[in-house]
This record gives sequence, C-alpha cells and structure tokens, in this order.
Amino acid sequence: MGRKPTGRPTSFDIAYLAGVSQPTVSRALRGDRSVSAKTRSKIEKIAAELSYTVDKNASSLRSQRSNTIALLFFEDSTSDNSNINPFFLSMLGSITRECANRGLDLIISFQKMEDDWHVRYQDSHRADGLILLGYGDYTEYEKKLRQLTSQGTHFVRWGSVRADNIGSTVGSDNFGAGEIVGNHLISAGRHKIAFIGEADECYPEFADRYAGLCSALANANIDANPDLVINALTSEEDGYRATKVLLNRTRDFDAVFAASDLIALGVQRALAEAGLTIPDDIALVGFDDLPAASHTNPPLTTISQDLMSGGVALLDALQASIENDAITRRKFPAKLKIRGSSTGRSSTAA
Repeated sequence: MGRKPTGRPTSFDIAYLAGVSQPTVSRALRGDRSVSAKTRSKIEKIAAELSYTVDKNASSLRSQRSNTIALLFFEDSTSDNSNINPFFLSMLGSITRECANRGLDLIISFQKMEDDWHVRYQDSHRADGLILLGYGDYTEYEKKLRQLTSQGTHFVRWGSVRADNIGSTVGSDNFGAGEIVGNHLISAGRHKIAFIGEADECYPEFADRYAGLCSALANANIDANPDLVINALTSEEDGYRATKVLLNRTRDFDAVFAASDLIALGVQRALAEAGLTIPDDIALVGFDDLPAASHTNPPLTTISQDLMSGGVALLDALQASIENDAITRRKFPAKLKIRGSSTGRSSTAA
C-alpha cells in the first residue's frame, strides 16, 4: 500500500491514503481515463485536502514530455477577415477546459496550410502532440498527415472518420447527419433538394453529408439530381455565389441543404434577392448550429454537433497516442435543430 504520509505531501502519500499504487495516482491526476471516475475523484479529493500540486518540471524530466499540447487552427476564408471557421472557435472552450482538468498546458496557434507547420513542433519539442482543426483541401492536407506519421509526431484531427484515415480522427457522423436532413426535408414534402458545398474527396466531410442526403432520397425512391449540386467552400460569400449559379441554372428546386451554416447565410441572402421566401418557396437547412443560426430570419434549421464530447474525445485520443501509440477513430451522432427555415416551427430531432 506504500509508505505513511510524512512532511511535504507527495504522490506516494496520496497513494497510501487512497489505497492505490503511486502510478495510479500519477495517471489520475493527469486525467488519464484508464483510471475509473470513482478512483479519480477519491484521489483528487485527497490531493486537495493535502494541498498537493503536481511538480510539472519533475514529471516532465521523468517522462521526457513537456505536458503541453499544441492546438493548430488552419486558415479558412471568412466574411469578417478572421480566417477562422467559427465552428472551431465554438469547440475551443471544451478543449481548453479539458486541458485544465488534466493539468496540461495548451498552445494555440494559427497556421496557413501551405506552411511547414507539420515539422515545426516536432523539431522544437514545444509540444507532446498536436490537435488539428480545419484543413481546406484534404488531398493536400493528407500529404502532411503522412509526414507527421512518418516522423513519429503524435496528433489527432477533427474531420471525416473513415477506415482509411491517417492517424487518429474524431468527428461527427456526417453521413448519418445527411440522412437526417434528407429525411426531414422529404417528410416536409420537399423532393427537389439542392446541395451547396464541395461534394468531392477534396472535402470528405461535405462529401459524406451529400452521400447521406442521396441515401435518404434513394430510400424514398427519389432520384438525386446532379444539376442541383453546386460547389461552395465554407463562407457566406461562397454560399451566396453558389446560390446565384444555381438560380441561373434552374429554379426547379424546393429545398437547399447547405453544407455549413456559413454557406446557408449566403444562400438566404441570394434567395431573398431573387424574391423567394423561406420556407414557403424554398426550405433551407444548414450544418454546425453556429450562434448566428438561431438569429436569422427565419431562424435556421441546422445540424448540431456534440462539441463538448468532441473536445474531450480529441484529448483522449491524443493522450492515447502519446502514451501507447494508439490510433483512435471515434464518430459522434449529430442532432437536427428544427427551426423556421424548413417548417416554420422549432424542435430537436436525433
């Protein structure tokens, strides 16, 4: 059971009082999920009673780790010139809280995809691992993920979760979410559904959302019309431009599934300029449930992703990679927030 407490409190003292081993105390105090919640709570309570704090320098010397995680945002085109997708800003809170819970320091860095970010942190030993948010064209991003893997860098990314992913990946069930949107629109009597977003392998999350929509249409014996698919990146301006292209091509559609809320904001503006009302003429659904989604006129029906669980899962996956070289692939279900843009009423559906 270990030695009795003496003098300045140590992890061995906590182990003695908790009736566990010293390594279990160390794992518990850094938030390792391999220690049960009940045991972690007991250890944390004893540590607080003893006014015990982790000596990060000693811990780092023993493990040859910095106890620091680097969170890398990648540039996205935005109307406010911030160049950060607001969806990832929403996720930042859960990641920072979870790092604090685990006694980890967090470096937050803004990167351009074309830069050599994939070698910078490995060479400088500034962080034990990387959390990657955003990526642009996945075909270019994939090359850098392969280099991260080859040089032994620990990382996890938020994105499309597939069997052939490189490294650890956490994300939403984009295909399932696309099916939910398709079923919702079909049940509302909409059969000519346009999709606005890059539905190809350069943007696998968008491609999965469109594939889910097509599955819902097929299950309802409705043919997906490729003429109603217009490419757009995640920005209001791209959503506006793509909707103009769609309207110039055809007005024979009764709903739009926008691959992101930012795109949906642009869709709303373009439809209003064309004299079309939402949802009477065109039903509209977005994706991400950004704060702005509930304040549009009418409020935007959208897909909500589990940001809190996602942030925790990103840290779980990264720590599993750092400690055991484990590869994690975890997918979270999404929920549909039904608002006025698709039916004129509000509710939530899984």
